Amino acid sequence: MPKLPQPITDYFKNRDWRIAQFQRDTWQAYGDGESGLIHAPTGTGKTLAAWFAPIVKSLRDQSIDQQPPLAILWITPMRALASDTTASLQASCVDLGLNWQVEKRTGDSSTSARNRLKKSPPTALVTTPESLSLLLSYPDFQQRFAKTHTVIVDEWHELLGSKRGVQLELCLARLRQLNPRLQTWGVSATIGNLQQAAEVLVAATNKKPKLIVADHKKTIDIKALIPDSMERFPWSGHLGLNLLEPVINAVASAESTLIFTNTRSQSELWFEAILKERMDWLGKIALHHGSLSRTVRDQVEQGLKDGSLHCVVCTSSLDLGVDFSPVEQVIQIGSPKGIARLLQRAGRSGHQPDSVSKVLCVPTHALELAEVAAARKAASEQTIEARKPLRLCLDVLVQHCITLATGGGFDADALYREVKTTYAFADLSESAWQWALDFISRGGQALSNYPEYHRVACDGQRYRVESQKIARRHRMAIGTISSDAMMRVAWLKGGSLGSIEESFISRLKKEDAFLFNGRVLQLVRIKDMTALVRVASQKSRIVPRWAGGRAPLSSELAEATRDALCDTTSSDEIHALQPLLAIQQRWSSLPSRSHTLIEVSASREGQHLFVFTFAGRFVNEGIAALLAYRLSKTIKATFRVCANDYGFEVLCNQKIPYEEDLLRSLFAEDHLLDHLVDSVNESESAKRQFRDIARIAGLIFSGYPGSGKSTKQIQASSGIIYDVLTDYDADNQLLCQAHTEVLESQLEYGRLQQCLRDIASKAIALHYTERFTPLAFPLWAERIRGQTLSSEKFQLRLEKMIASLNKAADRRSRKKTAA
Repeated sequence: MPKLPQPITDYFKNRDWRIAQFQRDTWQAYGDGESGLIHAPTGTGKTLAAWFAPIVKSLRDQSIDQQPPLAILWITPMRALASDTTASLQASCVDLGLNWQVEKRTGDSSTSARNRLKKSPPTALVTTPESLSLLLSYPDFQQRFAKTHTVIVDEWHELLGSKRGVQLELCLARLRQLNPRLQTWGVSATIGNLQQAAEVLVAATNKKPKLIVADHKKTIDIKALIPDSMERFPWSGHLGLNLLEPVINAVASAESTLIFTNTRSQSELWFEAILKERMDWLGKIALHHGSLSRTVRDQVEQGLKDGSLHCVVCTSSLDLGVDFSPVEQVIQIGSPKGIARLLQRAGRSGHQPDSVSKVLCVPTHALELAEVAAARKAASEQTIEARKPLRLCLDVLVQHCITLATGGGFDADALYREVKTTYAFADLSESAWQWALDFISRGGQALSNYPEYHRVACDGQRYRVESQKIARRHRMAIGTISSDAMMRVAWLKGGSLGSIEESFISRLKKEDAFLFNGRVLQLVRIKDMTALVRVASQKSRIVPRWAGGRAPLSSELAEATRDALCDTTSSDEIHALQPLLAIQQRWSSLPSRSHTLIEVSASREGQHLFVFTFAGRFVNEGIAALLAYRLSKTIKATFRVCANDYGFEVLCNQKIPYEEDLLRSLFAEDHLLDHLVDSVNESESAKRQFRDIARIAGLIFSGYPGSGKSTKQIQASSGIIYDVLTDYDADNQLLCQAHTEVLESQLEYGRLQQCLRDIASKAIALHYTERFTPLAFPLWAERIRGQTLSSEKFQLRLEKMIASLNKAADRRSRKKTAA
């Protein structure tokens, strides 16, 4: 490799950093005209590897001062990261003595900032997929990006497998049409399918993507906080606050700590609990999650950078970010749900080359200790979850077509060839393409009589948006992030506190109290999509349950957890679980890779069938519904089901003679799709899924700023369109997509099918048990919590059952000792 330019070597030398081999390899590959993906652990310098690549080439070519405007695009998955990324990239240019200008352009950019960028475009632009798509909707986009020679996609694993990733694929195809020599580089830290990720990113190029993997193995110290006393019959629903004291001690022992929780409600409760115990930390501890205002989050992030904050309780809002070098340790409350997520969060500490990343996992119930042991082993073996790229998302394609039609128009044949260069639409058929063109120009078969759906005009082969109103509305709707509508939370006398899901606020009555941003607030009234609040005088409050609380365990972590439970000498965590595992072994058996564990128990409620697949919550919910449906076809009885990440319960009010032949028939793949669709009311789920598809495809408009439609209004509009298409255009491609997405995203049909095949290939370990085992008990507890209105009644019933089970376990233990 040629000698590096002196400014580069001086940059690293002045910081006492070593230039890693993967960085040199990236700079060489870029200099050779390659495109590809950089994979390196968090905090090892992969950002510098990508960013310095065009800089090194320009220094060698002595073209550093001749870079055109918008020569480089830096794509970030989160607009919240754009400011810090822009500052970081610009600072490196200053340190290198370059006159390159780095600016940002996101949905948060002001009108004046956007006008400034248009008049004086920078050398490099930091932006998001949505904002890049928006820029393509203006007629001057060809002039804007005519000289763009490099696109760098940060945290590519966060976009891969999402519709935002598909949107970016289409945007990159358009940029490559302008400049066939465009170089595209992705940056990723935690992903299992590296080669596929690289191929998706650079699919439009003829050359095989360059995959550069750092040989540096980041040291990650994963430990669990093991309770002094171990519960033998655990159940989910805890917050882990029984371990508050040791967590506080751990926080006190470090200079700075990030405490990650899996839900916003859990972060609120932990923040409140810590502050109550350590009021002397007031001002030194903060809360950070996505529903807080941007101003509050910026202040917290700045406190992390300058070291003024001792501890921050957060959610996935801080999974990604720039260098928070002052952070010494990470604490994970509850299951990380996935190996990649745990490594990503662990990497927030020791965020520098050669530093050790530390994460302390705090179990909210005993079985989560097994997940910690499993995650540590999987991480050491480099077993990381894959991100499955999406294909044929026609709602995103429709949106992209209208975007280009708004930006000066497109030729249908040329765009079809361009779209097919992407991984997402490589298999797009001619008939599906013609359907898309018909849909954007006249609304398709069912909506052709409604002028508002005639959005694009066709003049021969050229498709254009001629109405300025349609163009304006489309630009406002560009983007593929669909979620529960957010409602602003503000003080009655003025001042914003952040935002919260409309579905949560809609369930509150006037004067109800709820916990938000570490305060107990009282709802006064709702006005103009704003929840007006004041400080609550009452102590009782409701904790918001934001979306994300039911995320399933990844298949990799679930299987590793099952294996860890079998290896009784594998770790300190499994050793601590021995009291629980010993009871499980005596009353039934331990789960194993070689067989499927099934237990049948009887109680006053009826007969309980417990099946332990270790396939994740969504798959277990689907199989439980499937079994109940199949049983109901032969037995006139009432069935209730419940599922968690480890297995599921089917409760019947009649006794069923479960034998292996019957069980095998229940798990058979015969008529699987039909039975699954019938068992879960898939059509109703598809109707809800269609709402998001309709928004992306532009069938419904969310409203202008300041007068946005409510979730109910959007739901009503999409519901009417869904019914019209179902009645008059049953083969509509968007309807088909809605049904497909329900199967894949909500029911995880592919994973469910594979689970059934695994069961068919293994032995069945069937046990009729006298009482609930430690693995069965959490499922029973989960179900009765869902059907019990009173939390006091649930707690009382739970305590009675635990006492009964503990008494039985102790009795058997004494008999065994006496014998």
